[in-house]
Amino acid sequence: MTAVPFPTPFGFDEERRLATLQAHALLDSEPEAEFDALVSLAADMLGCPLAALTLADRDRFWVKSAVGPLPKQMPRDVAFCDFTIRSPDLMIVPDLSSDPRFAVNPFVAADPGTRFYAGMPIRVPDLDGTLQPIGSLCVMDDSPRSLSAAGERTLRHLARLAEALIAARAIARRANMMAEFSDRQAEELRAKDRNVRQVERLAMMGSWHIALKDRRATWSDGVYRIHELPPGRHFSIDEGLSYYPPEARGVLRSTIENTVETGDPFDIELDFITAMGRRRRVRVMGEREMVDGRVHGLVGMFQDVTERHALETKLRHMADTDALTGLCNRAAFDRALEAAIGEAAAADDAPLGLVLIDLDGFKAINDTLGHPAGDEVLRMVGNRLRSDWLATCFVARLGGDEFGIIVRDPAMLAAQDMMQARLEALLTVSITVGGITMACSGTVSVTLRPEDCRNTRDFMHHADSRLYGAKRLRTGERRRGGDRRRSA
Repeated sequence: MTAVPFPTPFGFDEERRLATLQAHALLDSEPEAEFDALVSLAADMLGCPLAALTLADRDRFWVKSAVGPLPKQMPRDVAFCDFTIRSPDLMIVPDLSSDPRFAVNPFVAADPGTRFYAGMPIRVPDLDGTLQPIGSLCVMDDSPRSLSAAGERTLRHLARLAEALIAARAIARRANMMAEFSDRQAEELRAKDRNVRQVERLAMMGSWHIALKDRRATWSDGVYRIHELPPGRHFSIDEGLSYYPPEARGVLRSTIENTVETGDPFDIELDFITAMGRRRRVRVMGEREMVDGRVHGLVGMFQDVTERHALETKLRHMADTDALTGLCNRAAFDRALEAAIGEAAAADDAPLGLVLIDLDGFKAINDTLGHPAGDEVLRMVGNRLRSDWLATCFVARLGGDEFGIIVRDPAMLAAQDMMQARLEALLTVSITVGGITMACSGTVSVTLRPEDCRNTRDFMHHADSRLYGAKRLRTGERRRGGDRRRSA
């Protein structure tokens, strides 16, 4: 690639660019081993004594990581990288002293001065998904030179890895905020969550290349480490796919074929099994590589995201779980009921039942024995509602002493009275505190979805009405029973 004296600037919105940079909290941050390793790799692979990852602030370029004697920051008007962030692609200047843009630059005029520069813009998406150039990955030398085609590809790939590191860093920050939110919702988990909030950084990553002509894959050392294999051996596409479970293997195969055919890049996460038999979660990114207008292969990045995926799964579980009983909470119940109604309507109005439960005598236990006793009763009810015969049902605590069950089993719905009786027997619990024993039971109503009921609100209204009627009936029965005892 030859340097163009005055390329047309790559247009961008400066304010949005700065806002995107600030959102990532990278400026003036502490050193991070991942970025230091990446910059060191750039210097070693391209044979340059100077390399840096720089970030473009409003009036300065700040050096996030560097190899060689570079200042920590410099004014934008003398920074070579200011031209890079305005460039649509890799910028190479073989001899800075011969380029009128840089000939009088103080870094070029110094003794010894910088003579060679190559930089690749680092772009990350803003809130609208538009890529914004926030900095550059660059290499420099004190002698005029250039880069080979392989060197250019290397710098591009390393820039993509830098973008992936920044993206992983942003995911970690978002996960941390999710953890803090979850902590506020679950009082008893706060102490544990303080440890969970420290989200792990990127653990392992690497680059890969597939040549379509011979269907061979070339991996960096990082990819071998994730596979738990010694580096050096080349793999065919089919051999590489063999490390994925069958379902994930099919997804990745079809994704690769689609990218080869359409040119659409991909970024997916899949289950993975290492050569040592360990299950992991990996992120696979790739795009089509063109040579002379023809599809030559695929190039991309491979990342172990097992820890982050496990954290996100835990946080999703915590957000959907009632902390006291361990059952699903109201939010999860509403989503499940909405989905069940839609599926039942789509399946020619398949049977769907909604069971509502309200505990009788619970308030008296709370008032007499105290809230810890009431909490223990709720935990006991939650444990009983996890009985094996309810395994096909969706059970949740709706709030207070109310519970809900979504029933889709036709056999259970065909025997509503039996199901109601079993639940009522299941919900009769007692607790003893300070020598005082008190009991509570449950009012149970079973409601089948009416054919004209197409939304959660209407179904819950029907079920609430039946529950209210059932409670009135039970109250009347208790009063009549009390009258008979008094008359006797």
